[in-house]
Amino acid sequence: MAAPILSAEKIEEDSRLRDTLSNIKHVIIVLSGKGGVGKSTVSSNLAEALAMSGFQVGLMDLDITGPNIPKMFHVEDEKLTVENDRLIPVHVPPSLKLMSMAFLLPSKDDAIMWRGPVKMGAVRQFIEDVNWGSLDYLVIDMPPGTGDEALSIVQLIPKADGAVIVTTPQDVALLDSRKSVTFAAQTGIPIIGLVENMSGFICPHCGERVDIFKSGGGEATAKEIGIQFLGKVPLEPGVVTSGDSGMPIVVASPESASAKAFREIASKVVRTIENDRKYLEEQRKKAQEKKP
Repeated sequence: MAAPILSAEKIEEDSRLRDTLSNIKHVIIVLSGKGGVGKSTVSSNLAEALAMSGFQVGLMDLDITGPNIPKMFHVEDEKLTVENDRLIPVHVPPSLKLMSMAFLLPSKDDAIMWRGPVKMGAVRQFIEDVNWGSLDYLVIDMPPGTGDEALSIVQLIPKADGAVIVTTPQDVALLDSRKSVTFAAQTGIPIIGLVENMSGFICPHCGERVDIFKSGGGEATAKEIGIQFLGKVPLEPGVVTSGDSGMPIVVASPESASAKAFREIASKVVRTIENDRKYLEEQRKKAQEKKP
């Protein structure tokens, strides 16, 4: 059977995609089985913690219809520029670059009412037409769920080092997090680990901890599934206020329990990717075995 003939346009697109990814050392995909578990909060604080550790970091907001990463860095009014037919990401000091659909909207209140193929075209352009320069890490904040958008995105990024899965301690969220594990496995992506977000409320007045959404379910689920548990992030009012004010908690309140948790999660991610190749290879092997 003869090999399919690729169009010149398709060859050029694939070449641009390879050129873009060739300057990025590591790609981390942040997944959640459902919305509302704080995936974007985890993505923004993970990226910021990596940047604060001295890495060159990119953060790509691929939630096309609900882009809120720029708000978390107080750059929602910025617009993208173009140089040599490439989009230039928005720079956040000291070494973080952001890309989001929000930078392309005429107004922050504009709704994006696109069907699947149009959204996927935008996603591909985000990936292949952005001049990220040289990055140590590219963190990708995925749309929630495991539908066609998520599937199309991971198929465009074959070199992803692994996925970080975000859940809350609630049983319904843990159930959906298992679906994210299955999704990662069936798409051939090794799992770096699982984060339990909103794991206990810490009173800002007395410091007492109350498990509003339970606690420990994420760690138990990770152990049962056989993946690494990256850590618990408590529910603190400062996480909300810092995000709304455009400054992730790792910057706004570095001594808070949440900031310490995010820094430890970032350290575990780096150690896993840089040093624990055995674990990632085992996860990759599991993924390949489950891949249809």
